[in-house]
Amino acid sequence: MNPFYRRPGAVYSDGKCVFTVWAPLKEKVILKIIYPNEVLHSMQCDAWGYWTVVLDNIEVGTRYVYLLDDTLERPDPASVSQPDGVHGASEVFYADFNWSDSEWKGKSLDEIIIYEIHTGAFTVAGTFDAITDKLDYLNDLGINAIELMPIAQFPGECNWGYDGVYPFAIHSCYGDISSFKKLVDAAHNRGIAVILDVVYNHMGPDGSYLCDFAPYFTDRYKTPWGDALNFDGPYCDGVRNYFIQNAIRWLDEFHIDGLRMDAVHAMWDYSAVHIMQELSEHVRALETQTGRKKILIAELDLNNTRYINPKEKGGYGLDGQWIDEFHHALHSLLTGETDGYYSDFGALEHLEKAFKNTYVYNGTYSPHRKKFFGMQVEDNPYSQFVVFSQNHDHIGNRPVGDRLSTNISFEALKLGAAVVLLSPYVPLIFMGEEYGEKNPFLYFVDHQDETLAKNVSEGRKKEFSYFDFKDDYPDPQDKDVFMRSKLSWEYSEGSENGILHTLYKHLILFRKSHPCLINKGRDSIQVQRIGENILIIDRIHNAHHIRIFFNFGKENQCVYNQGFQYKKVLDTSDVIWHGSGGSAPAHIETNTSVSLNPLSAVVYEKVCMENRE
Repeated sequence: MNPFYRRPGAVYSDGKCVFTVWAPLKEKVILKIIYPNEVLHSMQCDAWGYWTVVLDNIEVGTRYVYLLDDTLERPDPASVSQPDGVHGASEVFYADFNWSDSEWKGKSLDEIIIYEIHTGAFTVAGTFDAITDKLDYLNDLGINAIELMPIAQFPGECNWGYDGVYPFAIHSCYGDISSFKKLVDAAHNRGIAVILDVVYNHMGPDGSYLCDFAPYFTDRYKTPWGDALNFDGPYCDGVRNYFIQNAIRWLDEFHIDGLRMDAVHAMWDYSAVHIMQELSEHVRALETQTGRKKILIAELDLNNTRYINPKEKGGYGLDGQWIDEFHHALHSLLTGETDGYYSDFGALEHLEKAFKNTYVYNGTYSPHRKKFFGMQVEDNPYSQFVVFSQNHDHIGNRPVGDRLSTNISFEALKLGAAVVLLSPYVPLIFMGEEYGEKNPFLYFVDHQDETLAKNVSEGRKKEFSYFDFKDDYPDPQDKDVFMRSKLSWEYSEGSENGILHTLYKHLILFRKSHPCLINKGRDSIQVQRIGENILIIDRIHNAHHIRIFFNFGKENQCVYNQGFQYKKVLDTSDVIWHGSGGSAPAHIETNTSVSLNPLSAVVYEKVCMENRE
C-alpha cells in the first residue's frame, strides 16, 4: 500500500476526531475551530505532507477551517458538510445509521436496468427523501438500478452537479448523510442498486480552494473546464489518494453499489499505472472485503476498450462504459437531425454497426472529428456497454432542453424504447422518459459570481455553436429554468403517456425474463439490414430464438422471412399500444413475407409447428 494513502478530512475514530489535510508545501497549518467556541490547534506534518491533529470532545456540528501559513483561512478540501455554502466553514458531521441491508450483495452490470435521476428535478421537493418515496414506483416499473447525477456540494441552490467543489460533501439542499443512507438502504430492500455519478476530471469554477493547499492541478494538460488535475506529475500521489479515498468512502460507508465516472478521457495520466487502474484495484479489494459487487462505469469519449479490459489484457479493469454512438445513431434516425455531432450519423447502417460492433467508428474515418477514429471491439460482451435513447447531456445540451417526446411521434417513441430495451446492451432510462415527459430538462446553475455566470451562459452558446439550433439558450442562472426542468409526473391510464409507461414496463419485464435477452455474449446476436429502413435482430440462447423487426420507415414495409416458423409476441403498433393495429401476422412461416407498420418494432419467437397456438 502506498504510504501516501490515507483518509483526509475530519474522521471519528475510537471516540476521538482525527483532522487530516494534505498541504505538502506549507510551513504551518493550524486547525481553527469556529463554533461552538473559537480555538486554535497546531497540526503536525509527516514526511508525506499530511498535517494531522487528534482531538477529544469534538461534537457533531462543530465548524472549522484551516489557517495556512498564518495568512489564508480555507474550508477543508475533504469536508463532509458545508452548511453555509462552498465559501463557508466546514462542519464535523457523523451519523450512526442502522443499516437493514445485510443480505444485499450488489448487482453486476449485466443484470441491471438503469434509471438516471437528477435529485433536484426528479420531484417537487427535490430531496433524497422524495426519491425514497418514489422507490415503489421504480420497483413496479422494473427498474433495478438508479443512477444519481452528482450530489457533491456545489455553489448556490441548483446545478446539474458537474460544478461540485467538495467531492466528500453532500449538497445541503438534497438532504444530509442520514437521509442519503436511508435512500440507499431503502433501495437495497427493494432490490434496487444505487449508482452515483462522480466527477474526477475537474473541479467547479466557484468555491474550489484545492490549489491553496497543494499542487492538485497541472498546466501541462488542458480540459474543457480549465487546468487538468495532477494525476502524473510531482506531488500527484496526494491527488490520486484524494479521489481514491472519495470513491471508497461512497462505496463503503454509504453502501453505494457503483460509480459512473464523468468524462474519464479528460483525466490525463501517463503514469505506469493509470489512475483508473489504481482506483479499480482498490475497489476490487473492497469487493473482497465486503463480499458485495461494486460497479465502475466510465463515461468515455474514446472508442477504446482499454478502460474496460482486464489488467491481464493491458486494461484498467473498469466494468463498463457509456456508448454515445448508439444514442447518436438512434437519435438521428428517429429525428432526422444530422448536424453537430450527429453529422457522423443519419443512416440505418450506423445503427446496424452499433448493434454489430458497438463502436460505430472502429478505425474508420469520422467526418465530424476529421480523422480516423476508434478501434474494433473483439471479445468484450455487450453487457460492458451502457446505451440510451436519452440522457441528461443529450437533452440538456439542447437550447430548450427538449425531450424526444416533443420532437417525434408517439409511434417513434415506442420504437425508440424497443430498440434500447431489446438491445443486448445495458439500458439506461432518463427520468420521465418512460411516460413521455413533456417538461424540458434544461441546463441550470446558480453561480454567485456575476462575471462567472455571464461567462457560463456565453460559453454554452459557443460550445454548441456547430449545431443548427433555431432557439436561443435561456439563461441557466434563471431560477425558472430549474423549476421548468422538474418532472410533471403527468400520465394516466388510457392516455398516450400511460400507454407508453405500460409499454416500458412490459419491455423491461420481457427483457428480464426471456432467455434470449438475458444472454449478452458476442455470439448471441445476429444483425441484418434490409434497405434503408429495416433492421432485423436475431437474439439466440441455446434452443431459444427470437427475431426482432425494426421498421424506421414512415410507410408500411414487407420483409421476406427466412429460417423458422415464429409466433408474434410483441408489436408496438398493436391497438393495445394505441397503434393503428398490427399488420404483422400472429404467425409467420419460413420463406414468407412479413408486413410491418411504419415506425414499429415487432418481436417473434421461434416455435415448432406442433406447438403453434
